[in-house]
Amino acid sequence: MKDLTNGSIVRHILAMAPPIMAGMISIMVCQLVDLYFVSGLGDAAVAGVAAAGNAGFLVNGLMQVLGVGAGALIAHAVGRKDRSDANLIFNQAIVLSVLFGLLTLLAGAALSRAYMRSIAADQATIEAGTTYLLWFMPALALQFATQVMGAALRATGIVRPTMLVQAFAVAINIALAPVLITGWGTGHALGVVGAGLASSIAVAIGVLVLLAYFRKVERYVAFNPAQWRPQPHHLKRILNVGLPAGGEFAMMFIFMAVVYYVLRDFGAAAQAGFGIGQRVLGLINMPALAVGLAAGPIAGQNVGAANAARVRETFLKAALIVTIVMTGFMTLAQVKPELLLAGFSNDRETMDIAYLFLRIISLNMVAQGLIFTCSSMFQALGNTRPVLLSSATRVFTYSLPAIWLSTRPGFRMEYVWYLSVAATILQAGLSLWLLRREFRKRLISAPKEKDPEQESAEPIAPLAREPA
Repeated sequence: MKDLTNGSIVRHILAMAPPIMAGMISIMVCQLVDLYFVSGLGDAAVAGVAAAGNAGFLVNGLMQVLGVGAGALIAHAVGRKDRSDANLIFNQAIVLSVLFGLLTLLAGAALSRAYMRSIAADQATIEAGTTYLLWFMPALALQFATQVMGAALRATGIVRPTMLVQAFAVAINIALAPVLITGWGTGHALGVVGAGLASSIAVAIGVLVLLAYFRKVERYVAFNPAQWRPQPHHLKRILNVGLPAGGEFAMMFIFMAVVYYVLRDFGAAAQAGFGIGQRVLGLINMPALAVGLAAGPIAGQNVGAANAARVRETFLKAALIVTIVMTGFMTLAQVKPELLLAGFSNDRETMDIAYLFLRIISLNMVAQGLIFTCSSMFQALGNTRPVLLSSATRVFTYSLPAIWLSTRPGFRMEYVWYLSVAATILQAGLSLWLLRREFRKRLISAPKEKDPEQESAEPIAPLAREPA
């Protein structure tokens, strides 16, 4: 366990963010590798896999329920030096991870085709996306356990083991993808089936490795079968924090589904170009997301330790780092988008759409980074309802106008991207305002005559504390 209530906040962020980012980038690279090899199967296959991957946002929403809920409560317990509560929350979250994993498998089997029919441009795309989803669902189901274990480690200030396991699993996926998708070395090409199967095999191996680490090395939180009996009070604690955060991903699922819906009249090339551009954009956003995820446990432990000044400082330092990083990526996307998109498709129309998408959407990179940072702060405070509110605002201010515009004569796809930029900037402004209000409610201002040397001990209102 690493104590994040003392020491340089910037140093803590810079120490934790790179391993977090490496783990996330390795996962994103895995998805890009799948798209790269699937691109040889045609636009319908690329569009199908990309559109099917959007369903991952919905499943990721359920993962966030567990990861955010358990991570925030464990961080608070660590800050209070309450190890017993940290272990209880961890084991109750593991029980939920099994239930959510089974629910994912059942939902995938029952709803994959209906989902693809609702957004795909043609029958070939429907078939490719449905097939990919059915073979990819085991990977999503298994990641619930990984999410809980990773959140628990992050809450205790440990990020390296999760990153190493993710990188190992991605290496397996990258090795399997060309073999299973195109038949390298075997002569038996499985196409989109191979893309989903490679991911599922890799994730299964990763879960086993992380489980072995927990059983043999991790000591602060550990598996305890005696705590696996569901306890409604503690399950409610996890869900109260996690459900609004999961709702944020559900909002993103709706947002992406609307994009695919309004683009379907432009054909598979448009959906494929958007899918490639969106995956690359996700890769670009990883540094900002990693900084936010690193700042969350730091702020969370200080919430548990009732150190309000350090919570505020964590946000300010994280926001500054994110703004600098995302300004650099925005500049690169504006000047040289081809450096970020090279090699994903040989179809000129598809890549022209991807270039257009990235140039326009990159205008909201700084705003998106601030949204990530605010979300992490809400999670650290143990109140994620404002996150859901800001995300819902973005969805409604984007979706309704986008659908309406798509019915108007002369509708062009770039209208979708400009509307998205405006909605994201609006969400960032709302998130900052809500966070400022939450700080005023939760963090008690220090008296003016207070000794500066004791400012770090500025208290937090009792509302921010979790019951033992």
